[in-house]
Amino acid sequence: MLSFLSNTRVYLAVGQTDLRKSFDILAETVRSSLQLDPLSGHLFVFSNQRRNRVKILFWDKSGWWLCAKRLESGTLAWPDSAERVIELSNEQLTLLLSGIDLSQTRVRPWLNHLGKNEWDQIEVTALLFW
Repeated sequence: MLSFLSNTRVYLAVGQTDLRKSFDILAETVRSSLQLDPLSGHLFVFSNQRRNRVKILFWDKSGWWLCAKRLESGTLAWPDSAERVIELSNEQLTLLLSGIDLSQTRVRPWLNHLGKNEWDQIEVTALLFW
């Protein structure tokens, strides 16, 4: 299981990507096609046309990380959108990589009753008391 800080964003490239590409070409794809900063420390998720392979690119201030997954059978239920890129939560990424179809899920209303700044304040307070 991947675990990241709560302020780490997950950007998913909606279309297909040639996964023979490596660090530099994927970083340039983030910059030019997705119009995002590949050095931001956020996660950039790509899939091939058959949706049986995934690569996740991110920068950790000392170098590139490139995580890859190949399904032995079946395909991922890749989200569809008119946009080139969509933002997922860390939980949604975990579900997607676990084979869950995100279009068949919903977030319960109680989960998002606090605004983002309020959640950040709770996390900081919890760290201070830890």
